[in-house]
Amino acid sequence: MRGTLMLTWILIICLSQVAVQSQYYSKTRPYHPRPVKVTNLHFFMHETAGITAVQVAQANITSNDNNSSVPFASLVAFNDPLRTGTEPDSKVIGNVQGIALLSRMNASSTQYIDFGFNTGRFNGSSISVFSRGEPGLAVAGGRGKFMMATGVALFNPIIINATNVIMEFNITVVHY
Repeated sequence: MRGTLMLTWILIICLSQVAVQSQYYSKTRPYHPRPVKVTNLHFFMHETAGITAVQVAQANITSNDNNSSVPFASLVAFNDPLRTGTEPDSKVIGNVQGIALLSRMNASSTQYIDFGFNTGRFNGSSISVFSRGEPGLAVAGGRGKFMMATGVALFNPIIINATNVIMEFNITVVHY
C-alpha cells in the first residue's frame, strides 16, 4: 500500500513538471479564409449521335415492349465540343465528356459530366457535374480555378433531332 502511494505521488510530480516545461511547437496563426467567388458561365454543347455520343451498353431485355426512343438501361458515353453559339462554326472553348445512364420509365437519366475549358481565363480548368438529368444539375467539384466548386448547371435544349442535339448551358459556380 505504501509503495502504491509513493508511486502515485511520484507520477503526479512528474506530470506537473511536464506541463510546466512543455511548449507548443509553433505559434498560433489567425485563420483567414479565402474569399468565395461566384462565376456565371454560358455556352452551348453540340452533340452528334454516333460520332460524339455513342451507346456503349444496354440491358438485355427479353420482352419487346420498348416503345420509347430511349431504350431502358442504356449507357451512353459522349465527348462533345463546347461552343460560344448555336452555329456549327462558332468558336470552340472546350469540350464536355461524360456518361449517362438512360431510363425510358420516366424519361430520366443519371449523368456524370465534366466540362473542360481549353481557352480563355479558365484554360485548364473544368467543372464536374454528377446528377439526375433534370433541368438543374448539381455541380460536384472541379479542377483548376473551379477546385471544390459547388453550384447548379441549368440546361435548355435548343435543337433535338435524329442526328444532332444542341444544349444551352447556364452554370452558376461558387468556388475559391
